Amino acid sequence: MTVAIRVATANEVPILNAIRTSVRENHMSLERMADYGITPEVIARVITTTGRGFIASVDGVDAGISIAEAEAGCIFAMFVLPDYEGMGLGRLLMAKAERFLFEAGCRDVWLEAGAVEGLRAHGFYAHLGWRHDGLMPDGQLRFVKSRDELVRGPAA
Repeated sequence: MTVAIRVATANEVPILNAIRTSVRENHMSLERMADYGITPEVIARVITTTGRGFIASVDGVDAGISIAEAEAGCIFAMFVLPDYEGMGLGRLLMAKAERFLFEAGCRDVWLEAGAVEGLRAHGFYAHLGWRHDGLMPDGQLRFVKSRDELVRGPAA
């Protein structure tokens, strides 16, 4: 198995959206994304200005994405196609996104995850050292991580 991660270009927004809309948990359609103001144009602008998108491929198949946005200091997206879960792609994509944010000067970063009970993402983020930090105004769970935690590692 050959895994490669590349920086996404504006021309690859359809790939980012295809992976985002193909997940089982925390699924969101293109229409619902647009309702939240997440359009292809917005994504293209983010990944070519204050953010970066990353695409993980396995044996040439685009299988996972992450998007980090430095101005807001957040992980905007991290998704892996269902058939490619459990291969470590999420961990690799999160590491790329976190590194981008911390190298961009962010000290404390955040992400939000669905508030649905038992969502696997909650355990995944906790395993990577993210701390639950309450609720976002829209009811999503907020997770945070500081640059110091990345350097020292999460507290035991």
